[in-house]
Amino acid sequence: MANMMVDKEFKLDHFNPPAVAGKIAGRMKDLRLAQNITQQNLALRSGVSLGSIKRFESKHEISLKNLLQIALTLDALEAFHELFPVNEYHTMNELLDSQKGLKRQRARNV
Repeated sequence: MANMMVDKEFKLDHFNPPAVAGKIAGRMKDLRLAQNITQQNLALRSGVSLGSIKRFESKHEISLKNLLQIALTLDALEAFHELFPVNEYHTMNELLDSQKGLKRQRARNV
């Protein structure tokens, strides 16, 4: 992983949840408009209330369930599959090697 302080793409917004939510809301709105879909029509198609859509576009607040329904409606659900990636193994040996010495543990408060 590159040093973030040296990385020219480094922005504090990457660590600011409200800014990230605003960018997601802006991209959703841009996609909605590019597909020539009104807020009302998106509400009807997605099953998400018009008020929730308006609140997401203006205040960047929405439930995960509603966000997923909107993403499905706008054909943008694939991006959610990239969140919290899991190791992919290409051979059985890679999988077996990754399991050696692992012991199931609970998370602990430190």
